[in-house]
Amino acid sequence: MTDAVTLLPLFPLQTVLVPGAALDLRIFERRYLDMVRECGRSSTGFGVCLILDGHEVGTPASPVAFGTEAVIEDFGTTPEGLLTLRVRGRRRFRVMRTRVRDSGLIMASVRFCDEYVGSTRLRPEHALLAELLRRILMQVTAAKTDPAPALFEDAGWVGWQLAELLPLSPAQRQALLQFDDPHARLQHLLDGIADSLAAQEASDG
Repeated sequence: MTDAVTLLPLFPLQTVLVPGAALDLRIFERRYLDMVRECGRSSTGFGVCLILDGHEVGTPASPVAFGTEAVIEDFGTTPEGLLTLRVRGRRRFRVMRTRVRDSGLIMASVRFCDEYVGSTRLRPEHALLAELLRRILMQVTAAKTDPAPALFEDAGWVGWQLAELLPLSPAQRQALLQFDDPHARLQHLLDGIADSLAAQEASDG
């Protein structure tokens, strides 16, 4: 984890954004409208964190310690005139401390997580997960061929894609977000799938 500390506005949600994933948001509270305006002026992103305690609307919620930087890719308006955003997850970060502005916007001092320095080549024991992802993407994109075959050898890419696409709970997705090692992240996913299958077989029996 880098020693540099960055000040980042936070958008606590009841969902988890992982690196590379897209997320659609509707913005209507003044604190977040101001946040988006500031991000646009400075060409910076904001942080998305899972809510530990509280709610998305109203009194500032307490966020978990790990989140993901969100960068704005597109924006628009609903028929009712609400601002909509399409954001994409970029870098993971850890919250060191927070303060709340008078507007209710949470400002966090964060440290961005370092990139994994070892080999990210997919290990043989995780080949099943790459095949699972390939099948999911073929269904989602209605494609008959691999969308990017070389990427299926990248443990980091496979893990984040599965974290986004599998029907996981926010707590399960948050656990994956906090792994620094992409191979450990895949192993955690594989163990979870094995446990689910074992529980299903036990209930069927």
